[in-house]
Amino acid sequence: MRYIFLALILISMNAAAQTPEDAIKATINNLFEGMRKGDTALLKTVFAPNAVMQTVLKNKEGKVIVRSEEVSRFIEFVGKPHEEVYDERISFDIIRIDNDLALAWTPYKFYVGEKFSHCGVNSFQLVRFNNEWKIQYLIDTRRKEGCE
Repeated sequence: MRYIFLALILISMNAAAQTPEDAIKATINNLFEGMRKGDTALLKTVFAPNAVMQTVLKNKEGKVIVRSEEVSRFIEFVGKPHEEVYDERISFDIIRIDNDLALAWTPYKFYVGEKFSHCGVNSFQLVRFNNEWKIQYLIDTRRKEGCE
């Protein structure tokens, strides 16, 4: 019984020691872990209700457009069986927090299996609901060049 009590204390101390930046990174990392595993249950935990996903890209005529995607369709797509792993490799460049609102800027390279697909940057807006950071808005860029 004493060991269980000690374990609970250590777990609660670790949770309390997590900084807001660590919690934001954990939410974002769970998104990409869910993508790698095709884990729809994990993916559903990272998004706020009514979250928005968009991509900035150029159409065939070279004009900049913004394409929207429903989070539910994204989760459904990632959860469909596929041979190759969807592997988005990110770095955390900027995290800013004001109370219950946060911004994270994460450059990335995206691979399908081991094959490079594209790169860009993700811009996340997160909101803290009941002490949990959720992705409210995600917009990204996608390109094949300049990905060094």
